[in-house]
Amino acid sequence: MSNSRRKFIRQLSSTAALLGAGSLGAFAADPTKQYLLEPSRPVSANDKIRIAGIGMGIMGFGDVNTALKVPGVELVAVADLYDGHLEKARSVYGNHLFTTRDYREILERKDIDAVIIATPDHWHDTQSIAAMEKGKAVYCEKPMVQQIEEGHKVIAAQQRTKAVFQVGSQRVSSVALAEARKRYLAGDIGQLNLVEAKIDRHSALGAWQYSIPTDANPKNIDFDTFLKDTGKVPFDPVRFFRWRNYRAYGTGVPGDLFVHLITGLHFIVGSKGPSNIYSSGNLVQWKDGRDVPDVMVAIFDYPATKEHPAFQMTLRVNFADGGGGGEFTRLIGTEGVMEMGWNDFKVKQHKLPVAPGYGGWDTYNTFTRKEQEAFVKAYNAKYSEADRAQAKTTEAAYRAPAGYDDRYDHFVNFFEAMRNKKQVVEDATFGLRAAGPALAANESYFSKKVIHWDSERMKIK
Repeated sequence: MSNSRRKFIRQLSSTAALLGAGSLGAFAADPTKQYLLEPSRPVSANDKIRIAGIGMGIMGFGDVNTALKVPGVELVAVADLYDGHLEKARSVYGNHLFTTRDYREILERKDIDAVIIATPDHWHDTQSIAAMEKGKAVYCEKPMVQQIEEGHKVIAAQQRTKAVFQVGSQRVSSVALAEARKRYLAGDIGQLNLVEAKIDRHSALGAWQYSIPTDANPKNIDFDTFLKDTGKVPFDPVRFFRWRNYRAYGTGVPGDLFVHLITGLHFIVGSKGPSNIYSSGNLVQWKDGRDVPDVMVAIFDYPATKEHPAFQMTLRVNFADGGGGGEFTRLIGTEGVMEMGWNDFKVKQHKLPVAPGYGGWDTYNTFTRKEQEAFVKAYNAKYSEADRAQAKTTEAAYRAPAGYDDRYDHFVNFFEAMRNKKQVVEDATFGLRAAGPALAANESYFSKKVIHWDSERMKIK
């Protein structure tokens, strides 16, 4: 490799490098430059960290499996209200595992350093606060809380106990989002003016119609504890396993999906949140007893701050998409657009020439020939040849390597904060700044009014 090429690659970014080992001329025929993002370096375990899982459903098993890939992490115990989940945990992680229905038994154990909370949304605040007060580090799944006021209690508990607390929206630890933030701050898309995102699905599982075990019954499920302080209802395995479908236990599409999009946006542009929120939607296809919509569109107005200009964001979720579903997130600026994938993104730049041009769909064609000649003469005198050059369009694609897992990096960040007192990437304040607008979107939908949001104080005005 020549010194000039080596220098060029170093200048691209501290985290990005051009794909391939050929000469730079190989990219001349391809209008899209390809960049492979470098994941974090291998982690060395300074000391052992013992963890426990609280809530061993889909996210519980997923989080625990990922956490155990980080060197020096050991699973000691799990808690869940369904005996079948406890039995499954023992079969996966070993019969030595301590299992219980009562998460408080886990918090009393001195051999547990951190807990992963992956319970239904309405339990997040109570379990997070209790764990921090017992001296545990906490990794809490998103959304951080079900109610806005609960978020302030979690923040207060973190500040009071000084506990390590990480919210589980893992995208903020992705090498792709880190590079996207660099590209945004470098001005690659000009001035941001619009963000648009959608997550559309057309599947029963995607619409939260999760499988229910055939052995579900009041003896092997602690249904009363699951209900917590919500309205008492007879035993219902549908509510227990498909809790996202109900306002009493979940947060609907805003808490499940909007919060991911808001979290990523706030990280990239450094925002604290919007000022006005309005949402609308309907229950179209999945009329299975749920009381939350399966189609929702929300508009968020972000005011100008020292971190970013004023812009508008529209988010959409459609669980009744007969087109088969799909998703995208676009940050649109005056000179380009950033199109986000999950661990990849593209930057498409389209910079306008200084000269506005003439002809085409234009009043120029209505001028007399004499006036057209006079206009062209004046136009060429006013604008140089460089000013009159056509709009330039360029495209660059960035992606993490195959097999990259942003959730792994998110857990690395969490455990590094425990071991080396580093700052977590998504603390309780960041978590509420992301969850608050999502929860406010629910408030707007059910109250049918615009919600005015104080992003500094994280409260509805």
